[in-house]
Amino acid sequence: MTSRARVRDLLRLASGHGKVLAAAISLTVLASGLGLVQPLLVRDAIDTAGHRPLSWWLMAGLAGLFVLQAVVDAAGLFLLERTGEGVVLGVRRRLVAHLLRLRMRVYDEHRLGDLIARLSVDTTVLREVVAQASVQLVAGVLGGAGTVVLMLLIDPVLFLLVLATVAVAAVVVVSLLGRLRVAGEQTQRSVGAMAADLERALGAMRTVRACRAEQREERRIGVLAESACAAGVRAARLTSVMSPAVELAIRGSLLVVLLIGGTRVAAGATTLGNLVAFLLYATYLVVPLAAVLQAAGLIQKGMGAMQRVHEVAALPLEDDTGVRFPVPGESAAPVLEFGDVWFSYEERPVLRGVSFRVSPRSIVALIGKSGAGKSTVFSLVERFYEPASGAIRLNGADLAPMRPRECRSRIALVDQNAPVLHGSLRENLLYAAPGADDGELARVVDLVNLTELVDRLPGGLDTPVGERGNMLSGGERQRVAIARALLTRPELLLLDEPTANLDAVNELALSHAIGRISRECALLVIAHRLSTIRQAGRIVVLDEGRVVAEGTHDELVETSRLYCHLIAEQFSGDQFDAGVANAKVVPK
Repeated sequence: MTSRARVRDLLRLASGHGKVLAAAISLTVLASGLGLVQPLLVRDAIDTAGHRPLSWWLMAGLAGLFVLQAVVDAAGLFLLERTGEGVVLGVRRRLVAHLLRLRMRVYDEHRLGDLIARLSVDTTVLREVVAQASVQLVAGVLGGAGTVVLMLLIDPVLFLLVLATVAVAAVVVVSLLGRLRVAGEQTQRSVGAMAADLERALGAMRTVRACRAEQREERRIGVLAESACAAGVRAARLTSVMSPAVELAIRGSLLVVLLIGGTRVAAGATTLGNLVAFLLYATYLVVPLAAVLQAAGLIQKGMGAMQRVHEVAALPLEDDTGVRFPVPGESAAPVLEFGDVWFSYEERPVLRGVSFRVSPRSIVALIGKSGAGKSTVFSLVERFYEPASGAIRLNGADLAPMRPRECRSRIALVDQNAPVLHGSLRENLLYAAPGADDGELARVVDLVNLTELVDRLPGGLDTPVGERGNMLSGGERQRVAIARALLTRPELLLLDEPTANLDAVNELALSHAIGRISRECALLVIAHRLSTIRQAGRIVVLDEGRVVAEGTHDELVETSRLYCHLIAEQFSGDQFDAGVANAKVVPK
């Protein structure tokens, strides 16, 4: 359970900006001080008006004070806004670094749209706290204190009357602050949920259109928008009670000042200049009181936003500590070896004592029914998850004590979805190996049969591929992902059904490429198509997390009923089906 955010957590945001923030607040306080001098000059002018003409120097002094106050105030506000942006930049950078390094299980358990909202919406609220609430609170308190002192010096009786009316408003405000924080948190969570659902719909826009689900998604997101609106209305209801309470108290105090003060002037207990100066200070008191009120509300909202940022910061990171990978050398050890590996997702066993080997420069195919554990094998090899027991070795070295980044530098993965990122074709190809030269780039483009695509694109390699590669076909995205993986010159290449989105011509070309790739590195392939399976020198059959058969295609046709069933179910080639039907299968 994440601890509740506290005010001191908000103060820590300004660490590193203390001098600038202090200068900005000092300028704002100075501007308030210049404003406090003005009523005193007005009082002197009124009290001396009956004895001598109004001094033009006094008028010029008042005008100069107004201008100087405006300039100083503007400079302070600019520094505060700039500091607020700097604070938010630091928070966002830390959050981005944290979000990109979370454990893989965290991404499985959280909605990505909500995590993105915490980075964008919640940090914007924090900027308002730093840029506005800090100065409003400090300047409001100091300005209010200065105004109170001067009011006491001018007329203590009138001040006590004003204090009584303001105290009523203070009680109302304090009683509502806690509820305002809760309402602010509810608003931020509702906005996060709405952003998560919108990201869900936009990320699958083609499916949404094909299923004619626009109205359903609109209703779903609309419900969350209404929830965010309702939470905002609750916060607005509280704010709407707080603001009029202060306003009524201040207006009431002004009426009291005019009524009682006028009576005291008529009785000779005070001068007209004192009454005017006191009245000006009473009106000036509105600004610091309103500032303190707004700052209190912003701080409560900021506490809600800070709480959500804290929750992200508390999410566990992937452990990237460990020993460095041994320098590769000539070795007879398998490139990859699973030894009695067990793994579970949330108490649900997925792999049960899996053991197999991948020899150097060989092709090993993993096949099995959906849910058999094939993709989990890839996730464990890439160190996205850690096995519950057993050992995974790369070139004879146990992966467990190694740094995950070290392991991944020797392994390349082509995911089943073949993700292509927004940007140019060149940027996508160089994503895993940004230092690769043009010769290496040309080699992999030719290897996966992308030359024709590059020649056809108007900008060649520098042509944008669209959001998630939507300017490319499924087969083209698959080949881009494979080329990107090959640029790293991996010792082991993991291919998740590489021919799934290819036509017959490109499938044949890629099959030839896979043969050439196997001369450079070992390949572990999740395969469903017969052309890929036949290329494998060894086939591992998984069923319910166990290795139930292993061998060549011809051996498994003779010995594994499950293998024959999988092949017959997924392929309809008459010649092969006949071969399977006539095979003598030993149950296994």
